[in-house]
Amino acid sequence: MFGLEALDLARIQFAFTISFHILFPAITIGLASYLAVLEGLWLKTHNDTYRDLYHFWSKIFAVNFGMGVVSGLVMAYQFGTNWSRFSDFAGAVTGPLLTYEVLTAFFLEAGFLGVMLFGWNKVGRGLHFFSTVMVAIGTLISTFWILASNSWMQTPQGFEIINGQVIPTDWFAIIFNPSFPYRLMHMATAAFVATAFFVGSSAAWHLLRGKDNPAIRTMLSMAMWMALIVAPIQAVIGDFHGLNTLKHQPAKIAAIEGHWENKGDEATPLILFGWPDMKEERTKFAVEIPYLGSLILTHSLDKQVPALKDFPPEDRPNSTIVFWSFRIMVGLGFLMIFTGLWSLWLRKRDTLYTSRPFLYLALWMGPSGLIAILAGWFTTEIGRQPWVVYGLMRTADASSNHSFAQMSITLIMFVVVYFALFGAGLGYMMRLVRKGPKISEGEATPEGGPGKKRTPARPLSAADDSSDADHGDDVTLNKEI
Repeated sequence: MFGLEALDLARIQFAFTISFHILFPAITIGLASYLAVLEGLWLKTHNDTYRDLYHFWSKIFAVNFGMGVVSGLVMAYQFGTNWSRFSDFAGAVTGPLLTYEVLTAFFLEAGFLGVMLFGWNKVGRGLHFFSTVMVAIGTLISTFWILASNSWMQTPQGFEIINGQVIPTDWFAIIFNPSFPYRLMHMATAAFVATAFFVGSSAAWHLLRGKDNPAIRTMLSMAMWMALIVAPIQAVIGDFHGLNTLKHQPAKIAAIEGHWENKGDEATPLILFGWPDMKEERTKFAVEIPYLGSLILTHSLDKQVPALKDFPPEDRPNSTIVFWSFRIMVGLGFLMIFTGLWSLWLRKRDTLYTSRPFLYLALWMGPSGLIAILAGWFTTEIGRQPWVVYGLMRTADASSNHSFAQMSITLIMFVVVYFALFGAGLGYMMRLVRKGPKISEGEATPEGGPGKKRTPARPLSAADDSSDADHGDDVTLNKEI
């Protein structure tokens, strides 16, 4: 069917499931740290706005965390079911790294998650804040180990091959492989930026509907400060990551640039747009800027960038895909930087919360961080092809011996179940976002601890009987439009 084989379906299935999964940890990482900041600010300032926002976003965090755990389990099973030969070859490295993630991160998150979500008035303020911080740290530690494993597959070192299997010889070299620091910083920063625009979009939505209060304004303000500061930092990290990739995976860079061959001693131009054709071995309709490719990728005006024709056809990544996935990621990154700068200009003019053009931009930029993460992930993983462990094991040699029919059935099942299950979960999460933070209006907060009043926070029971309020808001917005 469509010229696909069982291997292609296995790759599509893995790409499909990981595309769903990666969205949830990204928001989990950002929201966990956001919640820690909110609670810390509330403890320091006693401003109830921060407490109200904490309660609001903790509900969304709980739903997101649950969907991330469920979707993550599927990823682990696929290593055994669909990629058994890879597991046999590299399991001595990837297995322990994923185990470390469970032992040091997931147990830490799970151990303090209950206190964080349900113990607001059951334990003391200090212990509750400590629990929130531990959950936030746990998400970052989890990112550390997952990226260590994946980065080793990109730039493997610290091993030897005995009897067709990878045997670790230096765990420090395995964990801190050449691409790991850049990929860790790039992913963690991307999670913070994605969460900032998710939060900012939520605030913009409420402001456009006429719901203006200190909590909504604080949401937008904090999100735009994060965008202003972190989005440019992400661009700098991306530049360093690109230089590292050029050194260790030059074929990936050539595919990203759609650069097929060097001409004499000419500097490499930057192809802004075009259509890389893998069969004709050229980029059609190319719009080029002379010298800029060399300037960006080598920080010089005369050095050349390796070209795709420098590599055998069987060792070339699919330039058609990574050329455009990379440009989607970079284009959204520039939009994020622009949004942050515009917010600063409006803040100085005291119109940040009333400029409708900006609020509409912030609203539509809500999913931009997640789309950029997916585009970057496609660039990284497809750009590594045809290798599953770069330079050591080809993807074609890593899959299990399944038939086309078996892979077709399981892929269809995954698509149906994922859209049904996670579609419902995302719908519920958006329902929580539409409700907005509940304003306490100066009500006293009971102290926690023995003998004190206890009211458990129930994050999964917050989206009840909101249809009337939502309907009223919809009528208001329709009248404005």
